[in-house]
Amino acid sequence: MSPRRTGRVQAVCRAPAGRIGSGTRVVETAIDKRAADGPVPVTSLGLEGDVQADTEHHGGPDQALYAYGQEDADHWIAAFERPLPPGSFGENLRLEAIDVSQAQVGERWRIGSTVEVTVTAPRIPCRVFAVFLDIPDLVSRFLSAGRPGAYLRVDVPGSIQADDRVTVLSRPSHSLSVAEVSTIHTAERDRAAELLELDAVAGRVRAWAQEHLAATGRSGQGG
Repeated sequence: MSPRRTGRVQAVCRAPAGRIGSGTRVVETAIDKRAADGPVPVTSLGLEGDVQADTEHHGGPDQALYAYGQEDADHWIAAFERPLPPGSFGENLRLEAIDVSQAQVGERWRIGSTVEVTVTAPRIPCRVFAVFLDIPDLVSRFLSAGRPGAYLRVDVPGSIQADDRVTVLSRPSHSLSVAEVSTIHTAERDRAAELLELDAVAGRVRAWAQEHLAATGRSGQGG
């Protein structure tokens, strides 16, 4: 069966910076995103009014938006036996009827009538994610499930709102999904050179692959 080429925006989510945790585990984060009403302007750095508290690991043009699929969310709803409304994964976009985690790096989408984006990387979760949802082993479970969601670069700005149509404009020929990139990053690191072959891969992922190859005495191609 060929991948679906259209989907729908269920919700557009954003958040100001805040704090989560207690005692010595309090961290500054903008993971607690909530669905917005009406159109939300989108720039090359993401949604207007959304904050990236940890700019070392999140945000920037290569990771301007984070999308998560409802089908992936349904997996966790069943696993945790609790509701996980849009924004629960720190996502900017909760999408329906499109397999976000199987999207290929370099895949291009149109969202609504004007916004165009490129898939650049999977989400590699950190401890803040586990603290936010209060699930201690969430990071390991999230990584092993193959449901990372996708970071997006904004190529054409505009505005996005709930019920907007998502259309896959093009797919590259290399067939390396964000789920596969996540697997390489976390479990199959001997394949790191493959990441350097992806023109659209996020800079942080490319830098990690180059550093890994250098540390292991291997070389790869790519800038």
